[in-house]
Amino acid sequence: MGRNLNDFIATLPPEEQAAIDVRHQELKQEVEGLRELRQIAGKAQADIASALNIKQPSVSKIEKQTDMYLSTLRSYVEAVGGKLELTVTLPQRPTLRIHHLGDDSATPQKSARRPRVRTQIGGTRGR
Repeated sequence: MGRNLNDFIATLPPEEQAAIDVRHQELKQEVEGLRELRQIAGKAQADIASALNIKQPSVSKIEKQTDMYLSTLRSYVEAVGGKLELTVTLPQRPTLRIHHLGDDSATPQKSARRPRVRTQIGGTRGR
């Protein structure tokens, strides 16, 4: 009978076990996409749809998109109970946080138009 991964890790030196544990914890903090984020938050698509005042199929479309406006992403993240923070990493510089980019509340005058969501194929579709 073969050994499982935990049995194998237990045979490694303590410093290697610690390094594996650190990397495991880092990977647990990464999220593949919006669907996984919603699931981690314990929300259903219907919950997000209600919070965003859209229909459930629209939530599904948002979760499948590879390109979208920051305002759409911010609204989605807030609907799952989170806060969107945008950071920039430049070579040989400390990480920078951008405040107010894509934040409607930071603009002096709000447009009467609703934000538009870019679809996967590059077009636009209103929410």
